Amino acid sequence: MVRAIVGTQFGDEGKGRAIEFLAPNAQVIARYQGGANAGHTIHINEESIIFHLVPSGIIYPHTLCIIGNGVALDPAELIKEIEVLKEKKVSVEGRLFISPYAHVVMPYHKMSDDIRGNLGTTKRGIGPCYEDKYARRGIRVADLLSPKILEEKLRHNFLIHQLTDKSFNLEFNSIYEQYLTFGNILQPFIADTSLLLNRWIDEGKEVLLEGAQGLLLDIDHGTYPFVTSSNPHSGGASIGLGISPTRIDEVIGITKAYTTRVGKGPLPTRLPSEIEEKVREQGKEYGATTGRPRRCGWLDVPLLRRALMLNDIKRIILTKFDVLDELSEIKICKEYKNMSTEWYANFEDLEPVYEVLPGWKSSTQNIRKYEDLPVNARRYIKRISELLEVSIIAVFVGPQKEATIGL
Repeated sequence: MVRAIVGTQFGDEGKGRAIEFLAPNAQVIARYQGGANAGHTIHINEESIIFHLVPSGIIYPHTLCIIGNGVALDPAELIKEIEVLKEKKVSVEGRLFISPYAHVVMPYHKMSDDIRGNLGTTKRGIGPCYEDKYARRGIRVADLLSPKILEEKLRHNFLIHQLTDKSFNLEFNSIYEQYLTFGNILQPFIADTSLLLNRWIDEGKEVLLEGAQGLLLDIDHGTYPFVTSSNPHSGGASIGLGISPTRIDEVIGITKAYTTRVGKGPLPTRLPSEIEEKVREQGKEYGATTGRPRRCGWLDVPLLRRALMLNDIKRIILTKFDVLDELSEIKICKEYKNMSTEWYANFEDLEPVYEVLPGWKSSTQNIRKYEDLPVNARRYIKRISELLEVSIIAVFVGPQKEATIGL
């Protein structure tokens, strides 16, 4: 069985936590897009650690983990994460495999990201890396193993940046030597990941495909231009890993019990400031990569319906449910008053139409059975399921693995 795990909102839905929940039954976990602009929080020996590139299922000794060709790979960040895992006694040798076709984030990508117009990006060089990829001048992981090819590509890219950026001041030799060193360190992990993944699927292994960000930040289907530079869409899993779309048996959606957004871009259901601050602090809603405060809003059903349709999602996991424990009332945006078509290109002037539900005003963090939840909490879950016409297979009521209610 091959399952793709897709965020249904603006990212930060808790996909790393969802992978932790699903990984005990999986044998392979493969990351298919995004880069170090993503932050997945995982728990090792009671300690929370944020990883940006290594698939979050690496903490389970039985899993094989892949970083696919669709990932924008920052070698320095990846090596740092590998070292952290080793310090935590988590074995990576023979378990982590990197596609030679993944494109490499270079120092000039981060420089470009820092000086260009601000779309609310993380400044990790991801967008410029993908730009070079599609301009066919990108440096790939395989190039780090070939001194001649790396030198040729690097000189070409240096020349382009020197011509277009008068402030460009990077030193060629130090970067060249540094990235050759990165290649030597990562060489034991580099493998034909598409071949491996297809072989493991043929063998009947249980596979999870892990993306970054969320559908509403998809470069094609998100709130453009305030989007990421790749496809969190489940179709991105096929391209970003080198498997046929027909290999994917199911797409599971990860949905936060409310809505958040980091960076710029529209958020039609944004909470009033006093409620937003309360939710932000309760949910620790700060970017895992940048630490920026996330804007918070009520659950947005029209946007979620779009995400579910585009990915053919029939089952979701509801996350961060406990964050709403202290609210006296909870709103759900059912539709937009001035939305004349099924989809809208500009969200800035949309007026939400809300359904108001009573809150439950009690902690759910220690509850492990659905029937033990407060009546109003169960009503909220049921209403979400009805409005979205999906099954909710689990509800997370805290960051710990055990803080899970199976449905």
